Amino acid sequence: MCGIVGYIGYRKAFPIVIKGLKRLEYRGYDSAGVMLYDGKDLLVCKTKGKVSDLEERCVDESTSEATIGMGHTRWATHGVPNDVNSHPHLSNSGELAIIHNGIIENYEPLKKELISRGYTFKSDTDTEVLINLIEDVQKTEKLKLGKAVQVALNQVVGAYAICVFDVKKPNEIIVARLGSPLAIGVGENEYFIASDASPFIEYTSNAIYLEDEEIAVIRLGKELKVRKIQDDSRVDPYIQKLQMNLEQIEKGGYDHFMLKEIYEQPSVIKDTYRGRLLADQGIVRMAGIEDNLERFLNAERILIVACGTSWHAGLVAEYIIEEFTRIPVEVEYASEFRYRNPIINKGDVVIAISQSGETADTLAAIKLAKENGAFVFGVCNVVGSSISRETHAGAYTHAGPEIGVASTKAFTTQITVLSMIALRIAQAKGTLNHTEYRRYLQELELIPEQVKEALKTNDVAKEIAGVFKDSPNCLYLGRGYNFPVALEGALKLKEISYIHAEGYPAAEMKHGPIALIDEMMPVVVIAPKQGHYDKVVSNIQEIKSRSGKIIAIVTKGDTQVRDLADYVIEIPETTDALSPLITTIPLQLLSYHIAVMRGCNVDQPRNLAKSVTVE
Repeated sequence: MCGIVGYIGYRKAFPIVIKGLKRLEYRGYDSAGVMLYDGKDLLVCKTKGKVSDLEERCVDESTSEATIGMGHTRWATHGVPNDVNSHPHLSNSGELAIIHNGIIENYEPLKKELISRGYTFKSDTDTEVLINLIEDVQKTEKLKLGKAVQVALNQVVGAYAICVFDVKKPNEIIVARLGSPLAIGVGENEYFIASDASPFIEYTSNAIYLEDEEIAVIRLGKELKVRKIQDDSRVDPYIQKLQMNLEQIEKGGYDHFMLKEIYEQPSVIKDTYRGRLLADQGIVRMAGIEDNLERFLNAERILIVACGTSWHAGLVAEYIIEEFTRIPVEVEYASEFRYRNPIINKGDVVIAISQSGETADTLAAIKLAKENGAFVFGVCNVVGSSISRETHAGAYTHAGPEIGVASTKAFTTQITVLSMIALRIAQAKGTLNHTEYRRYLQELELIPEQVKEALKTNDVAKEIAGVFKDSPNCLYLGRGYNFPVALEGALKLKEISYIHAEGYPAAEMKHGPIALIDEMMPVVVIAPKQGHYDKVVSNIQEIKSRSGKIIAIVTKGDTQVRDLADYVIEIPETTDALSPLITTIPLQLLSYHIAVMRGCNVDQPRNLAKSVTVE
């Protein structure tokens, strides 16, 4: 969703804010804007488009000596992406400025009430309603800015992370959050504000992450004050040491973040199981599982809730967990789960999966599960995120920052964590014999090297991409463990190249999709030599007989599929259950190269944002 950046201190604010916005642009790039205060004038510059467009427009602002500033990069919710709807927004008096990530659900009745009081509005946004509500409270009740913000927020319904500035209080910024992340960097006589820590990691390693329903008054030269929005109670802020480093959020010589993140997968998978998996000793251990092992062993069923790519990782986990532990598993879209009055029992374990740890629908599903007495376990990538705090226990993936909007390394590290969970439960339950258990541990330990080998398919993937880059449609087929990989492969192509693609179980093809197949339809078939291989071969023959163009992902040395397919990508052999970690690699590369050849913005695909913090 939207990215917010703020600075108050002794440095020039503009370059800090602009650089910070560029690092947060993965959160939204429909429009961007900046506000500066130089002690005399409130300068606002904003535009439709990306942060680079903003930088070009703000020529005058770029020379400002202002040491206070706020910036915003937008993913549009209320109001089309244009200059007027861009943030920051000013109040009617021009004295208050706001940037906002989130959504105010009851903005319409609030807007009508404010119009009746004489307020006018330039934009279609819910954010402009909020800043004028704050001004109205401030004036009618004669309150200080911090208190006025608090009172106003008690009148709104929705989600927000906000920064508010008042020209009458030039050494102060008010921030607050509910449902959207907000980090405060604490330096020497300076403060940084951002949606995540990436905008300020070169300036300070000290960060405070606001909790839901907290408001903070940030003043120069004074101690940070944090209070609860609802009851005004004081909160002692906890300062964390940042784990992130600058290298992790730079491209490191790659053309795109997505490509860098694809190639990081051997190392991040190893980082994810490092210290948790000791194959030679027959040990797999995670604190979140060990401390709650009985809850998993006694689980009547496991419910997995997630969105997007994380949902596909959940589908892979369904196959693995059921196979290894014999515990029934259901996988739900978090957005549907929370709205369909689901049956949740106290004996259920709910696993919530999210890269960012901030996905609004997944958070809402977690709260629903907890209210119904289920034990909730989180799998996410971002330390200190909302999901990591809301769940009873959890396990972090160690993928490092994922900047590319289309998820790659998050997917494989999520599967790695979920596989380890399944293996540990199976060992404790005795549902895997000792020999099988040890074999799987050894196979998992080898995965980084096999992923490294799978990455050598890059040139072949690029060659195939050149053939099919102009195809209007594409079909992805897989069976068993690789059916979710087919779904994920199709999603990657849709996300970054804007080609219509569908993933299907291979056997379901003849129940409808086979009608689409002709000489113009590329069909990607995931066909490693394991599990349902013979059945997949039959499915390929059905496609071939209808003149479909077949791109096959096969085990190295395969001859049977090679003879049938038009194009072949070879991958190293691994066990059936862990094959998604390998088969997904060439599909990521194929999508990437097609998108590049089509001239698409790979890291920032249209209409998308990395972290969906609104419902």
